[in-house]
Amino acid sequence: MFFVTGSTGNVGRHVVDLLLAEGAKVRALTRDPRAAGLPPGAEVVGGDLGRPESLAPALDAVTALFLNPAAVGGSTAGFLAAARERGVRRVVLLSSASVRDGVAEQQGPIAVRHKEIEDAVEASGLEWTFLRPGEFATNLLFQWAPQIRATGTVRAAYGMAAMAPIHERDIAAVAVRALLSGSGEHAGARYELSGPESLTQFDKLRIIGEVTGQPLRFEELPPEEGRQAMVEQGVPSFVADALLAYQAAAVRHDAPVSPAVRDLTGRPGLTFAEWVADHAEAFRG
Repeated sequence: MFFVTGSTGNVGRHVVDLLLAEGAKVRALTRDPRAAGLPPGAEVVGGDLGRPESLAPALDAVTALFLNPAAVGGSTAGFLAAARERGVRRVVLLSSASVRDGVAEQQGPIAVRHKEIEDAVEASGLEWTFLRPGEFATNLLFQWAPQIRATGTVRAAYGMAAMAPIHERDIAAVAVRALLSGSGEHAGARYELSGPESLTQFDKLRIIGEVTGQPLRFEELPPEEGRQAMVEQGVPSFVADALLAYQAAAVRHDAPVSPAVRDLTGRPGLTFAEWVADHAEAFRG
């Protein structure tokens, strides 16, 4: 039995789907089981990750779990302790490429938060695997899609910043390979994940226009105006600051492309154009 936290999120839904496709038994945790909309093959359970002891019965017969920090919040240590007591042996953690190994201090709140969770997982006594994706292509669903639908123009800073956006299905595919693996196969691994191509913001908007058949325009803003635009779109200010710092450092530099998706799944990573095709309606007015 596999236990999936964040099961209704962008990555978690694909983890559930792919595990079921492999014939695995899945128990999916969500705050509101009635609204989950998960496949009928999944056993959907409700629970409060803020009270880990309340989830103990749901962990019965579970051998491995997928841990999404957005779902578990500050209760990581307590939840993992409850999991270990119930016989869980392995955890696959969705972390972040912002985390750096071998440094005295992490740079930025995103890295600090994810490193704290990684430390809690390492201290849990469970076998663990860390997935560290870079830019999620899904970020564009709230950063760009509303602007494109409304005006056909994206207003943002650092148009020449290059990233290698990853399809959420590729993150899930790697997670499933780690969950289904034999004992020790991926234990202690820290996998940096990316999409298969380095793209500037200009490139990404061009591809969205080509796939959706729309004439789109990028209006480059000064960094402070770009920050304000993010905050107005609902991005927390500390996240906006971190994203702008990453973008500033990425201007006129090709983004590193990781081979991990190909190496671990046996197929090429999904391209950004394929991601746009999967989400095309989100960008059409």
